[in-house]
Amino acid sequence: MHEMSLAEGIRGIVEDQARRHGFARVTRLRLEIGRFAGVEKPALAFAFDVVMRGSPAEGAALEMIDLPGQALCYDCAEVVELADRLDPCPRCGGGKLLPQGGDEMRIKDMEVL
Repeated sequence: MHEMSLAEGIRGIVEDQARRHGFARVTRLRLEIGRFAGVEKPALAFAFDVVMRGSPAEGAALEMIDLPGQALCYDCAEVVELADRLDPCPRCGGGKLLPQGGDEMRIKDMEVL
C-alpha cells in the first residue's frame, strides 16, 4: 500500500512547516490529486488518520480535490481532458496522446492554529 508512504511524506511536510511557521495544529489539509496519480483515496484517508497520530495534523480533516487527466493530442494539437490514460482524444478520436497533467499530488493548503 503506497498510500501509507504518501501519508508519511505528508506528515514530514506538515511537521517541517509547523517548525518553520510556528503553528501547533492543523485543522484541515487539502490535497490536489490528479486522476492518473494512482492514489486510492479511501486507502489514503485511512493511512492519513493512522500516520498523523501524534503530529500537528492529528484529527485534521482531509479534503481531496480531484484534478483532471490531460494530454496533448498530436492529431488535433489540442490539450484535452481524459477520463482514462488510454482513452482516445475526445475531440478528434486520435490515439497519439502525450500526458500533460493529472499524475500529480500536492498539498494545496492547510488551515492551522
